[in-house]
Amino acid sequence: MTTDDVPEAERVSDESFFALDTASRRPGEPEPTRRTPPHRENWIERTRHFVRTDPGGCWVAEDETGIVGIATSYRREVLWCLATYAVLPGRQGRGIGKPLMAAAMSHGAACTRSMLSASGNTRAVRIYRQAGFDLHPQMYLSGAVDRSAIPVIEKVREGGAGDIDLMDSLDRAARGAGHGVDHELMLRSSWPLLVSDATTGSGYAYLNERGQLALLAATNRRTAGRLLWAALADAPERTTISHVTAANQWVLDIGFAARLELHQDGYLGLRGMDPPAPYLHNGALL
Repeated sequence: MTTDDVPEAERVSDESFFALDTASRRPGEPEPTRRTPPHRENWIERTRHFVRTDPGGCWVAEDETGIVGIATSYRREVLWCLATYAVLPGRQGRGIGKPLMAAAMSHGAACTRSMLSASGNTRAVRIYRQAGFDLHPQMYLSGAVDRSAIPVIEKVREGGAGDIDLMDSLDRAARGAGHGVDHELMLRSSWPLLVSDATTGSGYAYLNERGQLALLAATNRRTAGRLLWAALADAPERTTISHVTAANQWVLDIGFAARLELHQDGYLGLRGMDPPAPYLHNGALL
């Protein structure tokens, strides 16, 4: 993949995930939607970031019609992460996905740990398992936050670039590797950053362009809970807490207290590591 490929790669990704969301929509759930222009620009900027930092981890499959499949991945210290993996609807099951995955995984051959966040797509999940990933079911909570349930929040402040060293140390404790340059990307994307750094524990939380929790890491559940409540206090009227694994039951307690509804969707794929906790991963930045 080159930086010039990225807008077309975004189209392939959007078409693939929109078709998947439409096919897997449960009764009562909102109708799937395409990416909004701000979300699209965020995706393009993030993917160009991966192409610049990890050109050997980003690949496209193409034929005479153009790009039909994509895989983007990156290495951070000893950790390899798969950011996006998609094949156009109608082209799946034709031998496109496996070589894409193999090309991306070759970029992480020297890494001792691996992470990916997967949808429930049967073909993709089969490939991940065959590649040696343990699959941990993910949950999410969504709905209108009960504002009366939000406690008094203390020891949380606005963060910035001066907190990157602290955040990388929290990343290493949780997942074995810092986010490094990805923190610069998130800050450059104007994602609000919340930081708690007290004698009882440290942690951070990003909110994405939609105002929803994007990533959270902390030294203990008490600090993580404080940051999650702070994120909910700043969230839009209806919000979602995504990517909750069974190792992070503390999230369920807060979500239920805020009167959010629990659902299941997708998997956290891991190799060489246990599910991070207390930690809420990002779908692409892991």
